Amino acid sequence: MEVDILEKGAILQRDKETFAVAPHIPGGFIRVDDFRKLLDSAEKYNAAALKMTSGQRIAVVGIKEADLDAFWHDVQMDIGYAIGLCVRMVKFCPGTTYCRHGKQDAMGIGMALDKLYHGRQLSAKFKIGVAGCEYSCNAPIFKEIGLIGFPDGWKITAGGTCGAKPRMGDLMAENLTNGDAMEMVDRIFHFFEDGDWSPKVRLGRIIDKVGLDEFKKAVDM
Repeated sequence: MEVDILEKGAILQRDKETFAVAPHIPGGFIRVDDFRKLLDSAEKYNAAALKMTSGQRIAVVGIKEADLDAFWHDVQMDIGYAIGLCVRMVKFCPGTTYCRHGKQDAMGIGMALDKLYHGRQLSAKFKIGVAGCEYSCNAPIFKEIGLIGFPDGWKITAGGTCGAKPRMGDLMAENLTNGDAMEMVDRIFHFFEDGDWSPKVRLGRIIDKVGLDEFKKAVDM
């Protein structure tokens, strides 16, 4: 055994014998009952550790391959797509729901985006970030699509990425309503989803190749 098991969201660990799995927890907000089931299942299947991830998930580390199906049955949560060529995450902060600094409803629009895009298969991994204020605690400018809340509406960036070759997202628009922001996100997403791109080439590199002005024309700006 030397590979991840994508359909089960299972990431092979260093021991080459066990896996880590990460149930889907939109925005990192989890119900108490779901958290309790997650803890009970981790204990039942002798998990080595629980890891709070940068993707707003709780990874359960050290599950045996033979126990993967039973674990998912018991925990009764969707798979968090932490691997594979897809929308890996829609990362969002508490926004005006809880945070005293919030200027826009990051939880509301983040949940809506998560339902639309999380797990969608693409030619490369893809991340979306939503911050409810200019402090941008979850670094949306380093996501393929970033939304930042200001008193007058949303600012949207495109083409950001972190990792070995970080790139800040390019400014696409400012002062957008929720509806206009959702529409722009959809146009940017479909530009990438519908394009004939080489595997594993991220959106930012495509923007660099076609040019920012041409990219904006392509998404009908």
